[in-house]
Amino acid sequence: MVRLRRRACLALFLCALFVFGTLMALRTLKPSDGFSALAPGLDPEPDLELQQPLAARRRAGAGAASPPPLAPRSTEETRGGAAAAAAPAPDGVYSALHAFYYTWYGTPRFDSRYLHWDHVMVAHWDPKISASYPKGRHSPPDDLGASFYPALGPYSSRDPAVLEDHMNQLRAAAIGVMVLSWYPPGLADDNGEPSESLVPFILDAAHRYTIKVTFHIQPYKGRDDNTVHKNVKYILDRYGTHEAFYRYKTSTGRSLPLFYIYDSYLTPPEAWASLLTPSGSHSLRNTPYDAIFIALLVEEGHKHDILAAGYDGIYTYFASNGFSYGSSHQNWKAIKAFCDSNNLLFIPSVGPGYIDTSIRPWNNHNTRHRVNGKYYETALQAALTVRPEIVSITSFNEWHEGTQIEKAVPKKTSARLYLDYLPHQPDMYLELTRRWAEHYSKEKEQWLM
Repeated sequence: MVRLRRRACLALFLCALFVFGTLMALRTLKPSDGFSALAPGLDPEPDLELQQPLAARRRAGAGAASPPPLAPRSTEETRGGAAAAAAPAPDGVYSALHAFYYTWYGTPRFDSRYLHWDHVMVAHWDPKISASYPKGRHSPPDDLGASFYPALGPYSSRDPAVLEDHMNQLRAAAIGVMVLSWYPPGLADDNGEPSESLVPFILDAAHRYTIKVTFHIQPYKGRDDNTVHKNVKYILDRYGTHEAFYRYKTSTGRSLPLFYIYDSYLTPPEAWASLLTPSGSHSLRNTPYDAIFIALLVEEGHKHDILAAGYDGIYTYFASNGFSYGSSHQNWKAIKAFCDSNNLLFIPSVGPGYIDTSIRPWNNHNTRHRVNGKYYETALQAALTVRPEIVSITSFNEWHEGTQIEKAVPKKTSARLYLDYLPHQPDMYLELTRRWAEHYSKEKEQWLM
């Protein structure tokens, strides 16, 4: 009898231990507490149709079933062919799936030095906290400003072979629209160099893979409604007739360009209204430069500012669930309801995970582990539950913040051990994206019924 009791107690203990371990593993899928607004000093980088409905609005449902999971593959299979190009998608791409793309990477061969791979370690805004963390720059090729290691190695965005490989990967993932991070000619972020001259090559390459390109206008010194007016005219005059230039078809049948405006909240809504409302002093509405303008939602109060500013929609960008009001999956239903009631597009942004401690070593509380793809699938499921017209992916290749779906490989150096996608292949997140894209497309067909 005593022996039976001991066995029962042991079984109960093991069961409780299993449940506890499972809960701890799944904890990373939930929003973090107390992080409902953009952290001061964090500054992530990537750091109307005239008042008419943009699309037919449908009543939001309870969500949809998930596609089947990926099967793990052996380590040998994973390591073999890591840098090979992904196979072209046999069934095409989906224009409702947008992915944020960055062209700020450089190497000595193409750019005379490493760009962005040697990213500086950003200091915390509190000097006392900052003193506890490392400073300086990373030292490629073995030490990168990233927690994962790219299958292509530290590459240059100017390398034609890299661009071709990226288009192949995007198509393999069924991504129909590349959202190109864009600065005006001669301008760049603090860690890069101007790359606007690459746009024609990107458009030509995208066209070869039946992928469209739209623009993610970044914040730069002096950006305001007047400079964005000039930016839009420049982009449309220079690239608007290219076959790969993306246009969004509205519910009234018009095909309009679509622009994402990163950190749109930095400019007051009154200034944006001068550009984006019909009565604005230099309005783009009802002109050849009219377009669909999508604002970044960070804090809850930004919703009303975005509406007053004359924007056509909202996106959430950040891949860290719980980091901001907009990036918290639990808020997407309310955001979608707000957008529906005000004829705005809601474009939720989903990502495979988040880890930026290679460049912000003090920011580990915002890390969201990938959990072998479960985090990504949780985000995708949350997005599909609100029945969006478009889903955006953060990101294809933002390596600093660990949000990339681009292929990554295992890598260990004398000083670094990089994260990887094992036990899956380097193209794991491309394949997951394709499966969910197909699932999304089928769900949209049912929404229309």
